[in-house]
Amino acid sequence: MIQRLHIRNYAIIEELQLDFAKGLSIITGETGAGKSIVLGGLSLILGGRADTKTLFDPEQKCVIEGRFDISSYDLKAFFREQDLDYDEELIIRREITPSGKSRAFVNDTPTNLKVLQQLGGTLIDLHQQFDTLYINNAAFQLELLDALAGQREAVSAYRATYAELQANRRKLQELHEQQAQARREQEFLEFQVNELEEVNLVADEQEDLEGERHRLSNAEEIKQLTSGAFHLLTEDENAVADQLLSIAQKLTPLAAGDASLQALQERFESLRLELDEIASDLEAFGDNTEVNPERLEEVEERLNQIYRLQTKHSVATVGELLEIQAELSGRLDHFADLDGAIERLTAANEQLMAQLLKAGNALRKGRQKVAPEFGRKVQERLADLSMENARLVVDFQALEQPGLHGLDDVQFLFSANKGGRLQSIKSAASGGEMSRLALVTKSLVASAMQLPTLIFDEIDSGVSGDVANKMGYILTELSQHHQVVVITHSPQVASRADRHYFVYKQDREDAARTITKVRELNQEERIRSIAVMLSQNPPSESALENARELVG
Repeated sequence: MIQRLHIRNYAIIEELQLDFAKGLSIITGETGAGKSIVLGGLSLILGGRADTKTLFDPEQKCVIEGRFDISSYDLKAFFREQDLDYDEELIIRREITPSGKSRAFVNDTPTNLKVLQQLGGTLIDLHQQFDTLYINNAAFQLELLDALAGQREAVSAYRATYAELQANRRKLQELHEQQAQARREQEFLEFQVNELEEVNLVADEQEDLEGERHRLSNAEEIKQLTSGAFHLLTEDENAVADQLLSIAQKLTPLAAGDASLQALQERFESLRLELDEIASDLEAFGDNTEVNPERLEEVEERLNQIYRLQTKHSVATVGELLEIQAELSGRLDHFADLDGAIERLTAANEQLMAQLLKAGNALRKGRQKVAPEFGRKVQERLADLSMENARLVVDFQALEQPGLHGLDDVQFLFSANKGGRLQSIKSAASGGEMSRLALVTKSLVASAMQLPTLIFDEIDSGVSGDVANKMGYILTELSQHHQVVVITHSPQVASRADRHYFVYKQDREDAARTITKVRELNQEERIRSIAVMLSQNPPSESALENARELVG
C-alpha cells in the first residue's frame, strides 16, 4: 500500500506531497491542472523512462520518492535475491540530474530500473488509457480463475511439484552428460587402474628396494671391507682390540685413587666395549651380505616399474601412486553408479509427472467450473457500465506439456459490440473499455486474491449519471479489500471518496510561473468541489444540495 508520494522539481510541480490511506482515494481538478502529471511522477518510481525535459528547474535535480507499507506482501525472497535490505516500510526514490543521469534507490540502496519495474509492478497496478498491464496477462487470468475457484493452495502445491520436476530434469540431463563422458573415459581409466593394480604396490617398498639394490650392487666390496675391518680390529697380530685391552688393564689400577683419571678410564672402557660390538656387527653384516646377481636383477626390474609409473603420473613416491590408484578406482565406481542414479531419477520423474498431471487436471476442473459464472458476472457488470453488448468468454486450450501454471493455456476472449467477433482483450477492447473491464474483473476477485494498489486514470471517461454512480459503487466495493486511487471528472465517482484530493494551478509568489499544487479537501470543500463538477463555478444552490446528497 502506498502511504506517501513526494515530488520535487518535476514538470510544473515545484514540490508537493500526497499522503494516502486505505480505501478509496479520489483525485480531481480542472483539466490541465496536473493530475496526470502526478501519475507521471509516480510512474518514475515504478521504473518509467526519465527525461530531462520534465525538470521544473533545469538547474536542479528532480526527486520522486514513494513510501509503501509492504507488510502484507510476500517480498522477503525478492529482496534477498536482489541483495536489498528488507523492511516493512519501503522507500523507493528516483533522481534525475540536470545532465540527464537517472538514479534509483530502494531503501537507500542503489538499484537498476529492471528491479524497480519488477518491484513497482508488485506494488502498483497503474491503469491509464490503453494500459493492459494485468487484465491481458495470461498468468494473471489464470491466477484470477484460481482465486475464484479457491485453489490457491493447490496451485502452490502444483508449482512446487513442477519446480521439483524441472530441477530433476536438469539433474538428469547432467547425469546423461556425465554418462556420455564416462563412456569415453572409462576404458582409459580401467587401463590405468589395472596397470597400477597389477604392480601390486606396497606403501614403503621403494625405500626398502633402493636400500637392497645398493647392498647387492656393492656386495663384494662390502664383504671385503667388513672382513678386513674385523680382522684388523680383532684377529691381526697387533689387533686394535688387543691393544685397547692392554691399555685398559694398565689404566684400571691407576685410576682407583684418582677421580678424574677414573672418569677417563670409564669412558675408555665404554669405547673399548663399543668397538668390540662394532667388530661383531661388521662381521655379521659381511656374512649376511650376499652376492646375488639374479636378485639384483629382480630388484632393478621392480624399481624400474615403480619409476616408470611415477614418471607417467608425475609423482615421486609410492604413497602418491597409491592415492592416484584410489582416486581412479573411485571415479570408476562413480561411473558404475551413474546408470543406477539415472534409473532412479527417471523413475522419480515419472512419479512426479503423474502427480503433476493429476494436480493439473484438478486445477483445470476448478477453473472450468468457475469460468462460465465469472464471464456472466463480468457481462452483467459491464452492462451496468453502459456496455450492454459486451461479452467475455474464457477459452481453454490444453498444453502439450505441463507448464508453470498448469495444463492450460487460458485466454480471455472479449467483444464490446453486438455481433462482434470474440478476440483477445488486447485486440478487441479500446482504452476506456479496457479500464472498465479491468475494474469489473478485479472487483469480482477483490476478496479472493491479493492485488497491488489499484490506480485508475479517468476510468469514467465518457460515462455519467447512473452509469457513473454504479461505477462509484464498484470502486467502493473494490476499495473495501484493496487500496484504490482514482483520477476522475465524475461527481458521482468523486462522491464515493474516503479521501478527496484536489489538484490546482497557482502562480508562484514571484509570479514568475505557474505551478501545480494539491490539497486534501475537508467535508465542506468536497461538497463544493463536487457541486462545481455538477454545474459551474461558483456552483448553484441546487448543485450544492445535489452534491450533499451524493456525498450522503
